[in-house]
Amino acid sequence: MTARAKDAERTGERIVDAMLGRFETTPYEHIRIDDIAADAGVTGQTVLRRFGSKPALMNATVERELARIVAAREAAAHASPGETIGALVTHYERYGALILKTYAEAPLVPGLPEIAAQGRVFHVDWCRRAFTLDPSLAESEAARRTGQIIAICDATTWRILRFDGGLDPAQTEIALRELLLPLLPSR
Repeated sequence: MTARAKDAERTGERIVDAMLGRFETTPYEHIRIDDIAADAGVTGQTVLRRFGSKPALMNATVERELARIVAAREAAAHASPGETIGALVTHYERYGALILKTYAEAPLVPGLPEIAAQGRVFHVDWCRRAFTLDPSLAESEAARRTGQIIAICDATTWRILRFDGGLDPAQTEIALRELLLPLLPSR
């Protein structure tokens, strides 16, 4: 990669980082290209030349973060159930509020509902792979437990425990273990 290409790549990352920083604290409709540009140390024209529009930049930001989320969650899926729950709590401490905000504001951004739907599909598939059930369970019981696992591992459950319930991260992890481990085969 040439020096110019590396500089362009770094500039793109700074812009995406700036968008992420703004989105974490600001409603999407209040985010301005000029503010993102200032945060990234570039001009508004550079942002538009690179990404085309605010919705395209938002989609690029969410796609990048979704890829990071997938990588982190995949790494955690191969641990023991207890370790996986611990990694999930750590993950939600970083991304939980952002995930929930993205779902809430997705309808405001063309293309974002489809990316959010990909995230939901990944979550369901990950839960099925990360927490295997007893293969001797009846199909209806396996389906019920799978639904419970998906709900227990959801960002909304994390939010309820952490913020509505006032638990700290360690207490949240304990609560999730207490909810989840009885659904899994004994080891």
